Amino acid sequence: MTTKWWQNEVVYQVYPRSFQDSNHDGIGDIQGIISHLDYIKSLGVTMIWVSPIYQSPMVDMGYDISDYQAIDPQFGSLDDFKALLAEAKQRDIKIIMDLVVNHTSDQHAWFKDALANPDSPYRDYYIFKKTSNGEKPNNWRSIFGGSTWEPLPNDPDTYYFHTFAKQQPDLNWENPKLRRAIYDMINWWLEMGVAGFRVDAITHIKKDLDWLSIPADDVDGLASVVKKGRNRPGVGEFLTELKQETFDKYDAVTVGEAYGLSDKELPNFVGPDGYFSMVFDFSYMNIDVKNDDEWYRGRADWTAIDLRNAFFDAQETTANAQDSLANVLENHDQPRVLSKLVPDKNYQTPQAAKALGTMYYFLPGVPFIYQGQEIGMKNFERQSIADFNDVSSINNYNTALQDGYTAADALEAVNHKSRDNARTPMQWDDSVYGGFSDVQPWLAMGNDRDGINVASEQQHNQSVLKYYQALGALHHHSDWEPVIINGDFQPMRSLPDTVVGYQRRLGQQVLTVLVNLGTKAARVNLVQTGQTLQQAGDVQVRDKRVKMSPYSAIVLGVMQEEG
Repeated sequence: MTTKWWQNEVVYQVYPRSFQDSNHDGIGDIQGIISHLDYIKSLGVTMIWVSPIYQSPMVDMGYDISDYQAIDPQFGSLDDFKALLAEAKQRDIKIIMDLVVNHTSDQHAWFKDALANPDSPYRDYYIFKKTSNGEKPNNWRSIFGGSTWEPLPNDPDTYYFHTFAKQQPDLNWENPKLRRAIYDMINWWLEMGVAGFRVDAITHIKKDLDWLSIPADDVDGLASVVKKGRNRPGVGEFLTELKQETFDKYDAVTVGEAYGLSDKELPNFVGPDGYFSMVFDFSYMNIDVKNDDEWYRGRADWTAIDLRNAFFDAQETTANAQDSLANVLENHDQPRVLSKLVPDKNYQTPQAAKALGTMYYFLPGVPFIYQGQEIGMKNFERQSIADFNDVSSINNYNTALQDGYTAADALEAVNHKSRDNARTPMQWDDSVYGGFSDVQPWLAMGNDRDGINVASEQQHNQSVLKYYQALGALHHHSDWEPVIINGDFQPMRSLPDTVVGYQRRLGQQVLTVLVNLGTKAARVNLVQTGQTLQQAGDVQVRDKRVKMSPYSAIVLGVMQEEG
């Protein structure tokens, strides 16, 4: 079995703005990342995904890029980034960046020139439409709310297109000159030593070119843009060219943010001939909401069975595309998993954080850890919409009010689901600003952080941090790494309703993972048990019977099959 170099990785996502402030301005930066490389390595991490640090006006926190080949001054300089590459390499850590090529900022030089001059060559780098009836070109609704069309300030009959915020005009991938400019930029970073990219919103680069309105799906008379501008026929041609012109030339690793894929489409995206090395498994990420785009509409009812089926179905769909999933519990776009997947606050404990970590860490694919996940950080509770920074949260709040929700109900929804939950500053110690900075941070600290910090957890052998360090050590252990990387995946579907369980098998090796997500004890009967490799909570193994306390987990290993 051929193993790609990236299949043995453990990845840590850094959200630079909130990781560590080194220059006393309340904003995290590249030197702050460098200062904690040894800490990151202690988790068994071999690769860091750095969220956007490009020059940006920060309307969408760096996902609105105004210069692809410049570092935003608030994060440092290009020399700082080169220092990060060098310091990481000394620790055998690779660096991947975010690649945001569906859109730019409206402050990008290309777009500014396109606005200023109708005859600009950059006009065709974006999507402009002129109408003669005083109406917008169609009724598509942007992902951040409102129309996808924004009139030009000096020409109200001409509109530009944006899938996300109006300050994020979409690039015109139909234009080969635009594509060439993008490829040259990507190769520039790869030449510098970047190991690859997490590829943002990539299934949006192809739109239906009829640009026709479709039946409205809500009272605003609009219809979601995803129906006409996400994963549309022809996107594969763009992605094939992108891969050939860039990633393949450098053996780069790529992680696609590919929402909306069907089971039939997935083999085109991952596997030996896929567009990407791997894609994120989003099958369960929004299990807690009724509507992905308008999540203020309420929470969804879900069970542990739903969660384990989502995990298992994704794994079985990609079974022929070896290790093609990037497995995540959290990222910069999601609330904290401890708050999301443990509904009863009484059980949002360090033990539950460990159990959740165990649940995903040994699935086939590459485990991704988001900063603060490894110490069990939780959601916040804000008292006013003025306390939020995230453009998506603010838009959802305002849309909820327009739909008749009370301010209290809208605020409750935003507190639960806001992306800002994951963007609060990293908690290094228990000081007023968490050791993140010595001045007031750009975003207020979380307000449920008693005992949840690196300094405290480094002192306690039973902490969440110590547990994640042990997970990393087990992943790289010479006895167990082969089955973790290459073992067959065998879901265990006939378990108690609250238990998520699966096995990894390779030759004579068997790894069994059991996690109880219920508030009551659970019992599991196994054909074989083996030695305990990892345990969270009270789990008793007697003969071939396992008794598990609420929100507990165990990993059992067998080196040779028992008769």
